[in-house]
Amino acid sequence: MSSSVQPVLALLGHSLGGNPTQYMVEKALEHHELDWRFLSLEVAPEDLGAAIGGMRAMGFSGGNCARPHKQAVVAFLDGLSETAELIGAANCLLRREGRLLGENTEGKALVQAIRERIDPAGKRVVLLGAGSVARAVGVELALAHAAEITVVNRSEEPGRRLVELVEGRLQVPAAFVLWEEPYRVPPETDVLLSAISIAPAEDAALPLVLDELAPEAVVADVAFNPQTWLIRQAGQRQLAAVDGLETLVSQTAINLKLWTGVDVDQAVMREAVEEFLEL
Repeated sequence: MSSSVQPVLALLGHSLGGNPTQYMVEKALEHHELDWRFLSLEVAPEDLGAAIGGMRAMGFSGGNCARPHKQAVVAFLDGLSETAELIGAANCLLRREGRLLGENTEGKALVQAIRERIDPAGKRVVLLGAGSVARAVGVELALAHAAEITVVNRSEEPGRRLVELVEGRLQVPAAFVLWEEPYRVPPETDVLLSAISIAPAEDAALPLVLDELAPEAVVADVAFNPQTWLIRQAGQRQLAAVDGLETLVSQTAINLKLWTGVDVDQAVMREAVEEFLEL
């Protein structure tokens, strides 16, 4: 940019350590010769309000909210997009005409990746998990006109809340299944999606029975590991699959477009995140 004032973005999180998002963003900004800066800031939960105030005072152009701030940050913002309001969480912050607004791009990224394999409109979805990411994905799938969404979760209350949101606010048929024993994925499933809150160990099998999955079904997993048990199972069955790294890259590209207006090269970011994670 020609301005002498360089736009600044922030990644707010708690105990961030090294993070692939910052590395990807820096590589994308360098590749596209964008004169922006991206900072990682560790913020304790009790200091979140002060941190958002600091972003306003110092003229930050926006940023990301990482765990555990995505829900709590809502109270400190001037407004939310429709999807962020439905989800009740914001992972992307945008400065617009002096106001700091919240957007949620977690579900958008995954649905965009799924759409490259299959149009979710009119499709039957099994969604594993009911945490914040699963909620984001459920909302976006409903907005994409999925035919029905079955939420499978180990605890009942969050699962039923997600079903009530999908059915009540978004008018998409939904059902809840308590995940107490191996879940047999129905043969009519078009999209099987894992967005469980706590990812299992790399080689740990999920309690799922996949024998009846149709050969045209799409499988997705939000975990950063591109070779989770579920993704490997999809490969063995020659099913179309979306891994968590693709979703992370897509999400970061969406955020960068919102911040800068530029469609960034996702291949550059995929290469960067694989380099960062030594894959």
